[in-house]
Amino acid sequence: MIQISPQDFEKPSAQALEDNINAKYADKVIHKHGLCLGLFDILSTSEGLIGHGTGIVNVNVDFRLIVFRPFRGEILQGRITANNFEGIRISMDFFDDIWVPGPHMLFDNTKYNATEEAWVWTTDEGHELFFDRNETVRFRVEAETWTDLSPEKQTPPGEEAEEEARPSPYQITASMQQSGLGPLLWWDQSEEIAEE
Repeated sequence: MIQISPQDFEKPSAQALEDNINAKYADKVIHKHGLCLGLFDILSTSEGLIGHGTGIVNVNVDFRLIVFRPFRGEILQGRITANNFEGIRISMDFFDDIWVPGPHMLFDNTKYNATEEAWVWTTDEGHELFFDRNETVRFRVEAETWTDLSPEKQTPPGEEAEEEARPSPYQITASMQQSGLGPLLWWDQSEEIAEE
């Protein structure tokens, strides 16, 4: 059921429906489905029924959405946004809740360097390779975590709301412990060395 308010009546019907569907679903996590990116297409619509006294038109719509939900084992590419002793945070620009716990989801011989504020992998040859912030990386999806967030509590008038960190409704746990995973720069350099 999509509601079209009177201020949208000047738009063509299809545009008004598309705008209202995107306003309701786009850039939101649908529990156990994934992050909705936007409307793909409209399959069918009913005739609109005008609500008594409101002027809002109610339309039953069948539609498809574009949803981001990678499968387990999928290899994706993102950018390191944070490094700390617990692991690495990765962003894909449209999705920021990707977490690589360290050190067990990183290569063997990887340790956190507090001075550099980065994880460092020491290869068998003794080279130190850094997981630097803003570095483009490949990672493998290992698990997903869903958190059902209850509606926020209303603060009574005159009282200040308490600031508490809300958990993410959808988080991906990833790894970078296989050949080809980690910063792209590492693997580009190794291909150049192999060609020489």
